[in-house]
Amino acid sequence: MIQGIKISVKGIVQGVGFRPFVHRTANLLELTGWVINNSSGVEIELNGSQESLDEFLKALNTNAPKLARIDEITVVPVAPNNYNGFTIMASQAEEGKFVPISPDVAICDDCRRELFDPANPRYRYPFINCTNCGPRFSIIRDIPYDRPKTTMAEFKMCDACQDEYDNPNDRRFHAQPTACPDCGPHVWFSDGQTHLAEKDAAIHMAREWLKAGKIVAIKGLGGYHLACDAENAQAVHELRMRKKRSDKPFALMAFDAETIRRYCEIDEFQSTELESLHHPIVLLQKKSSSTIVEEVAPHQNQLGFMLPYTPLHLLLLEPEAGFPHAFVMTSGNMSEEPIAYEDNDAMARLSPIADGFLLHNREIYMRVDDSVITTIRNKAYPIRRSRGYAPDAVLLPFIPSAMILGCGAELKNTFCLTRENYAFLSHHIGDLENYETLQSFEKGIEHYQRLFRIKPEAIAVDMHPNYLATRYGQNRASAENLQLVQVQHHHAHLAACLADNGWKTQDPVIGLILDGTGYGLDGNIWGGEILEGGYAGFDRRFHLEEFPLPGGDAAIRTPARVALALLWKSDIDWNPALPPVSELCSEERTVLRSQLEKSINTPLTTSMGRLFDAVSALSGVRARVNYEGQAAIEFENLCAPDETSAYAFEIKADTIQLASFFTQVVSDIEQRVPASIISAKFHNGLANVLVSLCKRIRSEIGIHTVALSGGVWQNKTLLAKTYLLLEKENFEILVHHQVPTNDGGIALGQVAITSTKLKKN
Repeated sequence: MIQGIKISVKGIVQGVGFRPFVHRTANLLELTGWVINNSSGVEIELNGSQESLDEFLKALNTNAPKLARIDEITVVPVAPNNYNGFTIMASQAEEGKFVPISPDVAICDDCRRELFDPANPRYRYPFINCTNCGPRFSIIRDIPYDRPKTTMAEFKMCDACQDEYDNPNDRRFHAQPTACPDCGPHVWFSDGQTHLAEKDAAIHMAREWLKAGKIVAIKGLGGYHLACDAENAQAVHELRMRKKRSDKPFALMAFDAETIRRYCEIDEFQSTELESLHHPIVLLQKKSSSTIVEEVAPHQNQLGFMLPYTPLHLLLLEPEAGFPHAFVMTSGNMSEEPIAYEDNDAMARLSPIADGFLLHNREIYMRVDDSVITTIRNKAYPIRRSRGYAPDAVLLPFIPSAMILGCGAELKNTFCLTRENYAFLSHHIGDLENYETLQSFEKGIEHYQRLFRIKPEAIAVDMHPNYLATRYGQNRASAENLQLVQVQHHHAHLAACLADNGWKTQDPVIGLILDGTGYGLDGNIWGGEILEGGYAGFDRRFHLEEFPLPGGDAAIRTPARVALALLWKSDIDWNPALPPVSELCSEERTVLRSQLEKSINTPLTTSMGRLFDAVSALSGVRARVNYEGQAAIEFENLCAPDETSAYAFEIKADTIQLASFFTQVVSDIEQRVPASIISAKFHNGLANVLVSLCKRIRSEIGIHTVALSGGVWQNKTLLAKTYLLLEKENFEILVHHQVPTNDGGIALGQVAITSTKLKKN
């Protein structure tokens, strides 16, 4: 007996080969009906036997395309319509509806084979793609995801491409960026003034320039890279000088994982992440035999490598005798600026840096930086969530009662917009410290609102009054008469970790929230916080002892100042033999002491990040920094892995005291204990005291779950030691796996907290 059903599918089901999959499955099971893309997902109507309908639903749940993510399937019975066959209908836009969008996807194995197959019509074509790979988010202007609403609209398909595009049984059926050398985008090479070569000759010229030690700007998927030979010391040094980037590590790219193994240790899971659909930058342990120039990542024991994720990158890195094995592939910008992605802007901004430009005429609509991850216990641990991940939504464990915009923080900014139980956390925006990045932030919000049909009803902001993201939110809430919710920074970190882990209840957890800077409820700078709470609120149970930060930002740039301030606070003499004392001249020390004694421009802080800086400076590791976290990173890199002794921290009332700790550190320095041992004893002692405080809270109120969030937890040494101790004490441990533990996850926490407050009100 013929039955009829109508199926609605929500999730990432457009631009991923979902309709061809439905078409093939329906035909295989001799079902009739139709499938259509609309503005809320995919809709299917089927007629057939009950047995075949059941088989179809089973296949829908188990055999969907690998790029698809099904979030919800709704099935309702309908009267059979006696269809003659199965049809794929034209996409249909619906006012106010939305559908999640696939991130940009790295080149698939099939396209890679075709790229290097001389018999294939797309042999060596740098824009080869199919339904299973290629650009998505970076080229889409609006939904539904169809070619006219992407930057590929200007390229009219040739007959051969059109036939593939129209054939439900072809791998390129409705692959919106489908193109070939006859009808699609092309590349050319320029010295900044003149077109020197076209198409494949342009790629060969770029390779020759890179081989010769020159710097080349390369237009990629979501913006421009600056590339040079990573084993050429002069080229790397020149790139640093021109880019005005003193010490911050550069990203690297190599043709395949085997090549990366020349330079780094790669375990099985790291290999899987490198070769995943996302193709992120993965932080890997550097081999002592590595021939990558030291200046690529000064004073680091890790290198950030990624594999080629576009056909253009593969062609650039294609191995041949005498050709460089690895390239620096760093963001195309001057230090602290947003990555360049528009051609005229790139030519203007990058000309002082690049010797040549490898360009193409496929427009990038939305800039997207490369993502960065490390790995913890065989799981991804995001550092920067962008290309390959955004705008993939985080599924909230509850449905907000309103559409909410979370504006995020100042550093490593992302924003977040909610609709239903989807939290659309943006791609990496960057540090909101200049007008150009603020413009990128504002444009990104407008784009996400348009794509996902979101009109915010409430805006969440950080409590810091001077953050540009906060001011944007305040001004917009006032102009549009929207509810404004101010969220304390460390509470947002806690909530972000809970949402990341799908925490469904309002039950409180213990939050070990450690970072560099966050505006506290008392107006001081927090950063070493042990909280008890959840989405609805928090109590500050313990915190690092307050200490002065002489000069504010000046102290952040000069950890030696923080070290001396903490010695002063701890009543420890400024012994001239101590590294931070000798780092500052007599006049600087005199002014600094006066500042401290008279409380002149000395904001108080409980920052764990600044404590790391201070101990790093005190140990002679790093007295002045050129990028955020440098002192702490280099201090961690020195940590002796087998050292088990630990510094003791005294607890007084609700405070982790520092005087006795610094007495121990200074004693070791005066006895010429190596910095590697001091680092290990610091990390061990800190892990011990944090876990002891968790145990104290558990004994008082019975909380068994601990959430770890904040930028300090990018320190894998501290994370591993603390995790192990918590595990031994039978705590349930929550860490980040979908969004960064640093401020890149703050916006997610803001919307989770705001949703809870709106429901409560």
